[in-house]
Amino acid sequence: RYDPSWGSLDARPLPAWFDEAKFGVFIHWGVFSVPSFGSEWFWWYWQKEKREPYVKFMDTNYPPGFSYEDFGPLFTAEFFDSNQWADILKASGAKYVVLTSKHHEGFTLWGSKYSWNWNAVDVGPKRDLVAELATSVRNRTYLHFGLYHSLFEWFNPLFLEDATNAFKTRKFPTSKSLPELYEIVTKYQPEIIWSDGDGNAPDTYWNSTGFLAWLYNDSPVRDTVVTNDRWGVGSICSHGGFYTCSDRYNPGHLLPHKWENCMTIDRGSWGFRRDARLRDYFTIEDLVKQLVETVSCGGNLLMNIGPTHDGRIPVVFEERLRQVGAWLKVNGGAIYGTKPWRAQNDTVTPGVWYTFSPKEEKVNAIFLNWPVSGILELGEPQAKLGETQVKLAGYEQLLKWVALGEKGLVIALPQLTPQQLPCQWGWTLQLTDIN
Repeated sequence: RYDPSWGSLDARPLPAWFDEAKFGVFIHWGVFSVPSFGSEWFWWYWQKEKREPYVKFMDTNYPPGFSYEDFGPLFTAEFFDSNQWADILKASGAKYVVLTSKHHEGFTLWGSKYSWNWNAVDVGPKRDLVAELATSVRNRTYLHFGLYHSLFEWFNPLFLEDATNAFKTRKFPTSKSLPELYEIVTKYQPEIIWSDGDGNAPDTYWNSTGFLAWLYNDSPVRDTVVTNDRWGVGSICSHGGFYTCSDRYNPGHLLPHKWENCMTIDRGSWGFRRDARLRDYFTIEDLVKQLVETVSCGGNLLMNIGPTHDGRIPVVFEERLRQVGAWLKVNGGAIYGTKPWRAQNDTVTPGVWYTFSPKEEKVNAIFLNWPVSGILELGEPQAKLGETQVKLAGYEQLLKWVALGEKGLVIALPQLTPQQLPCQWGWTLQLTDIN
């Protein structure tokens, strides 16, 4: 059993499924999807920081005295079809999904008994959105279902009172935040608890170690659940399960601890923005590059989409997810279940990243640019004459190569028309029997 101390909790082995999964989809959905302007931090930027674009947006488009709470009934979800979402998630090739059960605005996407009249069952959709998505994901896919939960709430009076008391009082975590966490685990049995938003309070204020000890010892998901590292000031990148370190974290080198790169397809926001331009969205080439770099350095990629207030996954997000899925159909062997190799990227040719498939004992060299010459030089792998084999994922015949001794090898790529290429945005060479 685990004690409620970081020493004990940090010693818990991370359930193996998480490292094997490599790729998940993050979904930021909530009342902020109604104004869908600027950022999911809309309420804070408008009311607290009074940023000019947000103030002007409200003055221009809404009557005087309109409050953020008035957006609640407008969060309608009339087009939300959880089966359709599950099918898109499945097509993306992702192995897990993380839904924002509650963001910093405090609105819960389930009918929480601790969030009276500020939840999706009492206000807006009048539906338990968490339950609907959990059911569809479990019925229609093999994805692991996870929930994001914000510890703090920007404008909750109990939290503000505790903050004024320098967190010597604990009214908010004991009556709101912790009961919600126990509620979602017991009710929905998520296999990921993705915590966020410490509100500048220490983990002792949140009783994070107490909750995690219960989660790992006695909860219905104790054997499979994974957690992240956002459990109070100072815990990020040092305590908890896998490390996130910061949003959009991509170190570019191997880390000794399991980590995750959570990033957004829309460069500017986690929530849906009606004011986004096409150039604000990462291209599929960008996304494949992020996935490959992240996995080769031992991380998982959690790629975020923002649905609309009426429950649609915008077409641009659906397209990107389906494109990643199409790429993984060909190259998934170099991603899922792999381990980092001794070299993460190539020393001679830029844009080449390595992974290792332990079961097949294959080194995967994923190259992001197809060389004009048709010849690819790899400086890291050392070939064995008469033994090494080189294959292009999605192409039948073995490739010809010439060994350069300790300086690697040169590979002749097949001459293919664009239609004959196994995929369009990054290719995998599978190398067997190399030193």
